[in-house]
Amino acid sequence: MASLQFVLEAFRFSYQALQANRVRTLLTALGLLIGNASVILVVTISITSRDLILDKIRGIGSNLVSAYYDAGTQDSAKADADFVKLADVEAARKQLGARIVAASAVTNSTDRLVLDGRERDVRVIGTDEFYSQVRNLKLVGPGRFFDPSDVALRQKVAMLDEKLATVVFGSASAALGQLIKIHGLQFTVIGVFRERTSTFGQSELGDNGATLIPFTVQRFFEPVERVDPMYLQVRDAADVPSVTLALSELLASRHRQGARYTVQNLTGILETAATVASVLTLVLVLVSAIALVISGIGIMNIMLVTVTERTREIGIRMSLGASRRAVLTQFLLEAVLISVGGGVLGIVAGVAMPAAANYFQDEVRIPISVVSILVAFGVSFLVGIVFGILPANRASRLNPTEALRYE
Repeated sequence: MASLQFVLEAFRFSYQALQANRVRTLLTALGLLIGNASVILVVTISITSRDLILDKIRGIGSNLVSAYYDAGTQDSAKADADFVKLADVEAARKQLGARIVAASAVTNSTDRLVLDGRERDVRVIGTDEFYSQVRNLKLVGPGRFFDPSDVALRQKVAMLDEKLATVVFGSASAALGQLIKIHGLQFTVIGVFRERTSTFGQSELGDNGATLIPFTVQRFFEPVERVDPMYLQVRDAADVPSVTLALSELLASRHRQGARYTVQNLTGILETAATVASVLTLVLVLVSAIALVISGIGIMNIMLVTVTERTREIGIRMSLGASRRAVLTQFLLEAVLISVGGGVLGIVAGVAMPAAANYFQDEVRIPISVVSILVAFGVSFLVGIVFGILPANRASRLNPTEALRYE
């Protein structure tokens, strides 16, 4: 009970001393306010940007694995036999069925269409009913994706990407039900699509317009059957590496020895992006930590000045019976109060900004890191202790007689 009363009394004296110099106290605490707000904002921005980048990468295709034949310098006769075939896709569906959501076959070609009054090469992609799922495509307006009967019955139906539909027919809605000539045949447009997450022209869809037709129709316009690439959507993200290996072994077992297949996934890209984000966070946090250390040095400097200014007061208190412990505790508490007070205001400012951003927009949800708040508060307290101990110790070691003589 006595110790609690001692602490409360020291706290009261410290608070009164800080109240007597409000402007100095606020200016000293300002450094901690900026430092803590910076820490929280840096962590918040880092987490938000990391999640946004990773979501964009995942949006290209959920747990995506792709495979294609790497022809290299092989002659065409050998290459024709080694290409991934529809039979390989069916084998993957059977052997990996429990571990995958879907498998899709893709073949690429081009055709010349009249666009904007002139002929242009347009990508024509033969695929199946699973392609929209594994490639994470989205319908634009009414319409539909391919269904199993379109592929099995070799229906002459087509899907256009949004850009191509706009160029040819003026809008996505206007394209539905229209006829478009591909490879000299009339195809009915049943839907318009776009990528949920743009690949910036780096996928088989390209960036200048593409049309999808059933794989079973497209194969009749190709000299050899060729799946390039095969896509798998893995059921569990943790199973992506093992499914990638299993698919590689499956293709190797179904083709001649020495045929090379590139089987890859987005795991490496995701890991790299996460590593870069973590390093960036660490660098930014270190920069913010420097700001906190500078603020701590400022607190120590001000407290040393305060001890000098209040030397006579310290002498009077000691002559009236105040112990060295009481003097040390008071000045240490003053430093901690400045540090924690500035830190709390910084935390409020750091949390208020992302909270306000979440309130005024819904496109990107900005998470507020509880860990960063706890760390900021803990660092504020630690800064007060570390940088307040020297001035407090100097005050407690003053000789009462000499302190009373100080002018």
